[in-house]
Amino acid sequence: MPKHDINISADVSEVDESLCALLSEAIGAALDEEGVSVPCEIDVLVTDDEGIHQVNLEMRGVDAPTDVLSFPMFDLAPGDKPGKTQADPATGLVPLGDMCISLERARAQAEEYGHPDRRELAYLAVHSVLHLLGYDHLDEGPMKAQMRAREEAIMAVLGVER
Repeated sequence: MPKHDINISADVSEVDESLCALLSEAIGAALDEEGVSVPCEIDVLVTDDEGIHQVNLEMRGVDAPTDVLSFPMFDLAPGDKPGKTQADPATGLVPLGDMCISLERARAQAEEYGHPDRRELAYLAVHSVLHLLGYDHLDEGPMKAQMRAREEAIMAVLGVER
């Protein structure tokens, strides 16, 4: 398994070591389960609804908060893998992209869905990694079904199924 560099920063005080460990584990599992064999770099910002609202507005022109945002560095298709040629020569890491997670929204959704916060946070991290790897759910058909199937498989590996 490659050694990925997962950089987690937060602008909310509730983020602790266990939350960072959970996000790192979920992101690593998603990369492993997708067969990513090169070391990647992913930057994660954990924020609140106000913070993600601002990022959504600035980066996507969407004036609303959301649960997770993904900003892929490459235009991959589902099943495509980043390769060594995409690595930064200075670090040897493939800069896969960035994600932004609203801790506030994740907690509200966990309560709404009746499962623990850690399950929702792991799910959002896995969901975001799949977006970084080219998966999407723009339709209610095959694309969404493919992404959901991969999410559930990865969540099962993590042991945090519904």
